[in-house]
Amino acid sequence: MRYLEVTVPKGKRAAVIDILEDEGIEYVVSDETSGRGYTAVVRFPIPTRAVEPVLDRLRQAGISEDASVVVIDAETVISEEFSTLREQYSHGGQAGSRTSRQVLRTKADELTPPFTIYAVMLLISAVVATAGLLADSPAVVIGAMVIAPLLGPALAANVGIVTGDSRLKSTGFSYQIVGVAIVVGASIGLATLARLAGLEPAGVDIVVATELQERVAPNLFSLAVALGAGIAGILSLTRGFSEAIVGVMIAAALIPPSAAVGITVAWGMYGAATGAAVLVIVNVLSINLAALATLWIAGYRPQGLFEVSPTRTPTYTYAAIFGIALLVLAAPLAGITLLDFHTTELESVATDEAETVLEEPQYADREVDDVTVELDGNYPIQSVDRIVITVTGQTPGPEPELAERLHAAISQHSDESLVVEVQYVVAEEHGDVGD
Repeated sequence: MRYLEVTVPKGKRAAVIDILEDEGIEYVVSDETSGRGYTAVVRFPIPTRAVEPVLDRLRQAGISEDASVVVIDAETVISEEFSTLREQYSHGGQAGSRTSRQVLRTKADELTPPFTIYAVMLLISAVVATAGLLADSPAVVIGAMVIAPLLGPALAANVGIVTGDSRLKSTGFSYQIVGVAIVVGASIGLATLARLAGLEPAGVDIVVATELQERVAPNLFSLAVALGAGIAGILSLTRGFSEAIVGVMIAAALIPPSAAVGITVAWGMYGAATGAAVLVIVNVLSINLAALATLWIAGYRPQGLFEVSPTRTPTYTYAAIFGIALLVLAAPLAGITLLDFHTTELESVATDEAETVLEEPQYADREVDDVTVELDGNYPIQSVDRIVITVTGQTPGPEPELAERLHAAISQHSDESLVVEVQYVVAEEHGDVGD
């Protein structure tokens, strides 16, 4: 339920009252004496779903955007006429209590903080995320997501598109671009200091040693987070769900990959940085496309019949830009996804073949301990470098021709040239072995 307070311009009092009477709305009219061009103030309670159509009718009657319209949440209205009105708006239309277009604009604007606060919070988030990735700490990375104020800009841009609010649209897009740049820049600075301080693991690939692996070589499944975040973000605004939880989801799609770009640039791993940058751009496009499509499907349009057509064109234009760019950038993600499938299949085949070979009598004291498919590290799109098979036993030294037999058995399942490496681990136990 909502409680509205509307200032009525001179000459429009009768028209406004006629609309409220026609809608069956109980109202209270007070004279307006401030001398600002208004003759009265009308106050009335209405169901949430009635806010948008009633305000549309009032605007058609001459209540322009220059007039003051206050929308307040109402907990309880005790009135038989209001019960009838609520029953009237509970039938037909869209399911649920959809937030009105006017309130939606206000909420999107409120979720976008002042730029100074926005920049400071993102700097803090970037520092925390970079530290969490370098320390290989998922908990710290999650903390960085919680404090990142990315929900407002991501949704404001698309609310501005579908409602024809150019100020909201430009603010949303500029905040998104600048926000990602702040996180990347801060991450480069902090990661460079960390490297100069000697925190780089000696002889160890920084990507393998930290939480960067999935950010520098993303696959198509990475899109699910961003698409879900965009849809959930709009639903949180239009249906009253928790914005804080959805904000963390959007931050999860943007903050760690942006920090990964900064870390890999500081470490001079430009291929890995390219992969992380592609993921950032793909996630930004996915969030905006999902949010825009959800808003349009939910029926949000500018006010007035004559404004729908001009807004439809830019909405379709932005959707086409987002969609085409997403398809182009998703191509390398598809390649990485296929590589993941191939790696999993190859590892399974290698495990089966290794176990089959070692079941032969001459290898009775040997067994397969681990099978790993190693990639060449040429990010973002890698290729298979070698298959490492770890064999345990009680006798030291390699088994003659075992590597050749394993190579021959595994190679018949792949068209590419494979390198099979066999590592031997000697196992020996002394003393009593407990349960």
